[in-house]
Amino acid sequence: MKDLPDIPDYSSLDRPEILQFIFFPRHDWTPAPPGTTDYLIPVEEEVDVSARFYPAAESIACILYFHGNGEIACDYDWFAPEYNRLGLDLFVADYRGYGRGNGEPTIASMTSDSLKVFDFFRNTVLETREGMPFIMGRSLGSMSALTIASRRADRLAGLMIESGFPAVTRILSHLGFHTSTGQTAALEKAALALVSSISLPSLIIHGSEDTLIPYQEGLLLHNTLASPLKRMVTISGAGHNDIMLVGEKPYYAAIKDFVASVQGYPAE
Repeated sequence: MKDLPDIPDYSSLDRPEILQFIFFPRHDWTPAPPGTTDYLIPVEEEVDVSARFYPAAESIACILYFHGNGEIACDYDWFAPEYNRLGLDLFVADYRGYGRGNGEPTIASMTSDSLKVFDFFRNTVLETREGMPFIMGRSLGSMSALTIASRRADRLAGLMIESGFPAVTRILSHLGFHTSTGQTAALEKAALALVSSISLPSLIIHGSEDTLIPYQEGLLLHNTLASPLKRMVTISGAGHNDIMLVGEKPYYAAIKDFVASVQGYPAE
């Protein structure tokens, strides 16, 4: 087994002006709908992150999902039924300080917490599920998903990224945040090395008109992955936050077909 690249050390980016822009913690929470389960996941002493599990009536696969920076897990009360209709269980995890969780979110803790969330998910939810799970990240959640894909590949069926990116430094530069040239180059190199180490089957979905995380970032992510089985799906006319509104049918069709291709089921 080849040596894995180090997980980038993002602590140098954990500056107030960056964190205030990257994270938008919300503490509102809604009661769990019938059939769903809420969790508090310990990630550090006296620090927990919240999550909500949406099981399908007839499950064919389970997805661990990391959401965008302005969302919380219970927002997926609106979207989970569509995943469930496809036979997909959905386990949506928050970040520190979001939802029912506590602590303060940082870029460094987000990536380290993701592995603890996966291990909790594997040791609890997957105890009652057959088959390997999928990991999925939307927008900021792509960082957590890619970290897990690089470190837990032998326990995963595949990777899905929506509106994501391969290196957060590229997004910060795009949005006008400047770090030292040497620091930016080193972190970008480390992030791309991590992505290039991932050979899981992969699906990348991106809106063609995304101005927050440009389409080129999704394409770079797709091209950098070492996956022999990978697919890039472009939602024509979609931006960053309307991708499911503009392209609902191709969006869910891509997920359904990808899961089917990985599992060997014939796509209908």
